[in-house]
Amino acid sequence: MSSEEEKLFVGAHNFNTDKQALEDHHSSFRPISEVVVVKGWETQRSQGFGYITITNPEHASDATRAMNRESLDGRQICVDHVGKSALGNKRGFLWGLWVWSQLL
Repeated sequence: MSSEEEKLFVGAHNFNTDKQALEDHHSSFRPISEVVVVKGWETQRSQGFGYITITNPEHASDATRAMNRESLDGRQICVDHVGKSALGNKRGFLWGLWVWSQLL
């Protein structure tokens, strides 16, 4: 990832959402250099979150504002910059708890 690129966390999406669906949903914020859907080690099923790397930092900020809390495949997703939180790891931990509570 170059210094100009921005990585975005996309969480709470449907377990059936694949890389192509994530890329298509964020297509107005191109160029996109990488899309990752995190899968379980043993099951190889989506874990309900992933990452999108957008080449233009301004487009990444626009995508965060526009796509956060949008619906994708019937689920309200969360979009945020990776590693830019003022709350640091505590926010990531709390976010993980919230995601899992939504899945129960």
